Amino acid sequence: MTVFMFVFKRFFRKKANSLSLLFFPLAALFLPTGEWPPMPLGFQYYSIIILFLASRLAGIIMEDRANRTLLRLSVAPISHLQYLWQNMLAYSVILTGLNLVFVIAGAVFHGSSMPSPVQLFIIYTVFSMTSLGFSLAWYSLFRNTEAAYNILGGVIILMAMLGGVMWPVENMPDALQRPVMLLPTYWVAEATTLVSFREPAVDLIIPMIVLLLFCFAFLLLGSRRKLS
Repeated sequence: MTVFMFVFKRFFRKKANSLSLLFFPLAALFLPTGEWPPMPLGFQYYSIIILFLASRLAGIIMEDRANRTLLRLSVAPISHLQYLWQNMLAYSVILTGLNLVFVIAGAVFHGSSMPSPVQLFIIYTVFSMTSLGFSLAWYSLFRNTEAAYNILGGVIILMAMLGGVMWPVENMPDALQRPVMLLPTYWVAEATTLVSFREPAVDLIIPMIVLLLFCFAFLLLGSRRKLS
């Protein structure tokens, strides 16, 4: 688990990374309660923060490819698969810990106006894995680090807008309402909306299964090609 432990040291060695983990989630807590969905807006927009943080974490692999670290690892006693899963496991632990802190802080700050903390934690954790898989798949398509970073920011915002994170999908043209179901942001928005309306927990099964399927598909796509 050498790579797993090194990821933490490497990531938190940069103060900017620690600040980004704390600042944006905490800032989201102070957003007011909206009419749609009927809960503090920070819990709806938090999925966008997860996407950006996941892209920053998975970007470490892109950096390793750019500076030839992966090339040097090819002669080390560690396989590409081991390197990959230990990195992804470390990123998942970081995001899961952040999700737990965010949900607990939200429950303290918003009290009864916050829907089920347990259900939100499950949604955020599953979506964190999906976001990491998406970022890994995205970076596997690029050779240029700067181009991958720059384009991904716009793609995340577009996914959030089309996926129903920023406004209801029902408000969009009819021609878009079914295609956007192919976006993982649609399903995380659907899940958080269900929680905000205090729907039965069983209704979350389909969104969670779809997000996990997205996660597996992205991981297969991203790991099929060695980032070296």
